[in-house]
Amino acid sequence: MNIILLGPPGAGKGTQSQRLVENHGMRQLSTGDMLRSAVKAATPIGLQAKAVMERGEFVSDEIVSALIDAELAAMGEGVGAIFDGYPRTAAQSEALDEILAKHGRKLDHVIELDVNEDALVERITGRFTCANCGKGYHDTFETPRQQGVCDKCGSTEFKRRPDDTEETVRKRMGEYRGKTAPILEPYDERGIVTRVDGMAAIDDVTAAIDAVLS
Repeated sequence: MNIILLGPPGAGKGTQSQRLVENHGMRQLSTGDMLRSAVKAATPIGLQAKAVMERGEFVSDEIVSALIDAELAAMGEGVGAIFDGYPRTAAQSEALDEILAKHGRKLDHVIELDVNEDALVERITGRFTCANCGKGYHDTFETPRQQGVCDKCGSTEFKRRPDDTEETVRKRMGEYRGKTAPILEPYDERGIVTRVDGMAAIDDVTAAIDAVLS
């Protein structure tokens, strides 16, 4: 089974992708991860991508498509794919259809984690982590049992991501809506889009996605 998992930053795509990997044996194809891996391994595609990035340019659709093509070829037929961060444009969605067909595959589902913008802002801006062990907390939903002391390691040092601000989150939401709308319409016409409540509890989101795939 091959699916696209969509949602704005902070919607929980990473968590749900990992659960699909663990529970269904699927492979998460993150374009960012694949690019970094290809550059590090100095593959022909990686060297090409590195040269582009060193010039300060965006990696082309052709390079990204070549990465996905190579990854699908290496995966074998029995493993399902989760596309994360791709496609982002109508042109990329057309390229993905062609790549899948080349490998005897088709796109089965497009799952969008639907979120409330104000609630997502609260979710993201309230996040912080222990600076020592990395355990995650939240100002509202999960505070340390003892204020200022990590439950896991006892450290008193915490940190927040500098881009977890309301202004940044709302900007990313706007960019997501602007870029995603053009690719969702043709998938909607094909009847393969399902919207899942991304604001629900993590286990409930997992159950809803499993119901779509069953």
